[in-house]
Amino acid sequence: MDRVETEGLSPIDELAFARVLLDSVKAGRRGATLRLYRPAPTVAFGARDRFLPGFPAAVEAARDHGFTPALRSLGGRAAAYHEGSLVIDHIEPSDSFITNTSARFSRFGEDYVSVLRGIGVDARLGEIPGEYCPGEYSVNVAGRIKAIGTAQRVVSGAWLFSSSVIVTDPDPIRAVLTDVEAALGVTWDPLTGGAISEVHPEITVDAVAEAFASYFARDFALTPSSPTADELAALPAQAAGHVL
Repeated sequence: MDRVETEGLSPIDELAFARVLLDSVKAGRRGATLRLYRPAPTVAFGARDRFLPGFPAAVEAARDHGFTPALRSLGGRAAAYHEGSLVIDHIEPSDSFITNTSARFSRFGEDYVSVLRGIGVDARLGEIPGEYCPGEYSVNVAGRIKAIGTAQRVVSGAWLFSSSVIVTDPDPIRAVLTDVEAALGVTWDPLTGGAISEVHPEITVDAVAEAFASYFARDFALTPSSPTADELAALPAQAAGHVL
């Protein structure tokens, strides 16, 4: 499995690069691919958010909090992450098209719970009442705080499973989501929008990244890799679809 490292990308480019990698895997230029990175502050809006009357105000609210607003191509609603988070992009080739999507959510959700429990986190699988960007297979901490949100995209020949893990520094996450969701008119419980560190202050982003790298290394030999010239050339066109 290629473990792709990126440096110096903007928040928009980081989001778009997942789709670039998906295209590379789909075309057979890469095999199974993994990318783990610490993102800059970003609010990734879902496609449905665009049609809400308060969407322009929500975009401005994200900017006011120092978060880059972006439109994501994966499912779900508005989600926020920052340097105290870890984003995991896992891409694999596949002969199936639009199959096993629920099973994939379930399998990775259960596995991710085990990964966090392995480093001492009281992780649990399932949606918390009132959580932002709700998902049946979200991972929470102690039944209180949404810790991992997952989304996937399946194309002919490959799939992308993307996850954001909110590890530390909960206050900016809760603050930006409070104003963004208010603008969108979405009802939610702000207490669900924190970070793992609120329950487990000893947990660091580096510890979480190491735990997930070890998880993937159980099934794959991880080979360090960099973006190719073709991938970097494809990035601007892909990024244009994420700009708000």
